[in-house]
Amino acid sequence: MIVVSDMMGTLTTGSPFLGLVDWVKHNQSKLRANWYMTSIAPSYVLAKRGVIDWQKWGQKLMIDSLAYIKDATPENVMHASEWVVEHDLWKKRREDVVARLVKHREDGANVYIASSVVEPFIEPFAKRIGAETIGTPVEIVDGRLRMVGGLVADEKKIEQVLTRLGVERVDVAYGDTILDVPLLEHADRPVAVYPEARLKKIAMERGWEIIGDTPSYE
Repeated sequence: MIVVSDMMGTLTTGSPFLGLVDWVKHNQSKLRANWYMTSIAPSYVLAKRGVIDWQKWGQKLMIDSLAYIKDATPENVMHASEWVVEHDLWKKRREDVVARLVKHREDGANVYIASSVVEPFIEPFAKRIGAETIGTPVEIVDGRLRMVGGLVADEKKIEQVLTRLGVERVDVAYGDTILDVPLLEHADRPVAVYPEARLKKIAMERGWEIIGDTPSYE
């Protein structure tokens, strides 16, 4: 049995960006951390108001923030990743959904977290629930952490899942936004988790399971 779950919004309401800024504040430079927060304020307001796409804004923010780890080494990238999970993502986990994945694993399923988040930031979270990771790969070049290829998002996410697992479909999939529809469509049992309005509408029309409080829609 193969179970695949999205991460951001599905398993946690935390933010890799905020977790990384907090790491910079405590391990590199409080001044730089404060500057990073100030610099994103205008675009945050636009994204929150829907002027720019919230999901795309968050993805770009995560990519840009990789440069915040100065003089990157495997050791400090690992430390930053553990910090991001311990101080942000795990603290803000959705305990009901995480419990489902743990139960799947205990029942013998192979559990994967598939996300556009860079893989180092997924791995400490995945280890806590006994899952494997399928995320955006990164590399360290000349002391800088950078993405390899494009984000593992949208259609590319399900392509990576099917290719890496060598299957055409999965048994169970969890997602929270309309961007997860390609993943959910390739599952025998799709589950919409605390879905935003567009995904909720699709889930109701198709009879998919819905868990968690959901927004209303017209």
